[in-house]
Amino acid sequence: MMKKEEIPFEEAITKLESITAELEKGNLSLEESMAKFEEGMELSKTCNKILQNAEKKITILLEENGTLKEENFAPIKGEEEN
Repeated sequence: MMKKEEIPFEEAITKLESITAELEKGNLSLEESMAKFEEGMELSKTCNKILQNAEKKITILLEENGTLKEENFAPIKGEEEN
């Protein structure tokens, strides 16, 4: 079985949407609802981790004297709070 951290982002989002729909219907018992909520929270954490890792990998290509230069992504100071 695949660990939650190894699940593709799109699959995790789809599962999270499915859990949300089930919970919104209100047809589950309290125990089932709690289990679905816990699963949803874990999937949410997994999605957040995947997004954070993707953000770390973002690179910016800058044109410098006719050549492309790859740099690590870094928010402009003062803009990261916005």
